[in-house]
Amino acid sequence: MNPTSLLKMGSEAMKQQVQECFEELHMALQEDEKAVLDMIEQDRRETSSKLNRILQDWNQHLGLLQKHISTIQSTQQSPAESTKQPFPGDFTCHKKLDRAEEEIKMNEERIHKLTKVLRNISKDLKAQLQRKNLLLDSSNVVIDKQTCHKQIKVTSEGRGLCLSSEDRCIPNDPLRFDQLYCALGSVAIKSGQHYWEVDVHCCSSWAVGMAYGSLQRRGRDKGAKLGRNRSSWSLEFQDGHLTAWHNDRHVALPVTAARAAPNRVGVFVKYQKGRLVFYDAETMRTLQEFSAIQTAVFDRAHHQFTEPLYPAFRFFSPKDKGHHHMEICNLSL
Repeated sequence: MNPTSLLKMGSEAMKQQVQECFEELHMALQEDEKAVLDMIEQDRRETSSKLNRILQDWNQHLGLLQKHISTIQSTQQSPAESTKQPFPGDFTCHKKLDRAEEEIKMNEERIHKLTKVLRNISKDLKAQLQRKNLLLDSSNVVIDKQTCHKQIKVTSEGRGLCLSSEDRCIPNDPLRFDQLYCALGSVAIKSGQHYWEVDVHCCSSWAVGMAYGSLQRRGRDKGAKLGRNRSSWSLEFQDGHLTAWHNDRHVALPVTAARAAPNRVGVFVKYQKGRLVFYDAETMRTLQEFSAIQTAVFDRAHHQFTEPLYPAFRFFSPKDKGHHHMEICNLSL
């Protein structure tokens, strides 16, 4: 069998596998849709049955009233007869509307809750469908302990970072940040597409980004701060403000009740295209994109990466009473 035929067979087999996965999703959605519609129809039937019984009861009462009205009219037309025939004892035939009858209706509150849940599921599903393509490029990011400031503690597996108020007893290293509470990833990105996520919900102020290995490690000036130079890019949350930084220029990103600061940040790099994107990894909303096309505020000339890139992390002052912990998420499929 020639290579072209083998390639075609392999392609068809992969298409079949993917199609089967989507068919399972379609079937699950169709089954759930049918179950929900059947539930609504059952509710309608039960409510309709109750209403029919009430209407039948009221129709009987109406017939009784009409009979009494006819009796009254006939007695008024024949006074002589009225003196001979006994007068009906109850002409009023009072029938009060029962409260239970007033409340007969379909369970609208339940349907409203169901609709809200389905909308949320739809949003989550759309986000996960978008996220699936990024997960194909997921990278195993771990912290390079050699770069960490002395007050940053790293978990044994190299994924968690915690800022403490005390220095660790470790030797000085030219790769270590000596003034800023920063750390870099251990593996350089030199080509291809890469995606990872950082859980920041236990950190009151943070910065997540990318940096060249040439980023300054000494001092507190702009040359060492993430996003304040040409060697780094960052998404930063501090004092309730979310901002994106590069080359000491920044864009303020909205933080509202509807658009809160992210609890988990997704980072996507397409090295050859000079593209870096930050996502809210829970909703897959794009927070900021750095590229030669998208970022007019920043210097476009520096969105063709010229050096190996490293994942970068920064804590801010440990003096506040907030939490200081970040965790690189395990995206193993």
